[in-house]
Amino acid sequence: MEIKLGGEFVVSKKPEDVYAFLVDPNRFCPLLPDYESLTIQADKSFLVKLRVGISHIRGTASVKLSLAEAVPSKRALYEGQGEVPGGNATLRAGFDLVPAGAGTKVLWNGQAHVVGRIASLAGGMLEPLAKKNLQKLIDALQAALQ
Repeated sequence: MEIKLGGEFVVSKKPEDVYAFLVDPNRFCPLLPDYESLTIQADKSFLVKLRVGISHIRGTASVKLSLAEAVPSKRALYEGQGEVPGGNATLRAGFDLVPAGAGTKVLWNGQAHVVGRIASLAGGMLEPLAKKNLQKLIDALQAALQ
């Protein structure tokens, strides 16, 4: 099952400050919905654990992410693989930063490819849940960057 989402928002911080926040997993990851823990594995990769609860499937997802593209003050792109109860996911999340007056316009996009039992059992609930959780993340990012 493929899920693609995107949007934009404007914050009062400068692009270099937004970029510094986005590429720091210690600041960024705790904003993820259902965040449990973070383990830095290498300079640009880390393992984040999240609580999962969809239909009858409950547990912890382990997601290994890496900063695949980093252009200071302009772009941050994360790619990763996740193991969730009953399946696997391939993830990609990008943030493009554009100066907007004294602040920054953040253009974001994300996609996930989910396979396994979770995709068949959760079916139509995955995309609405992904949208809801992504909106929580975007709201938290906006608040943290104001």
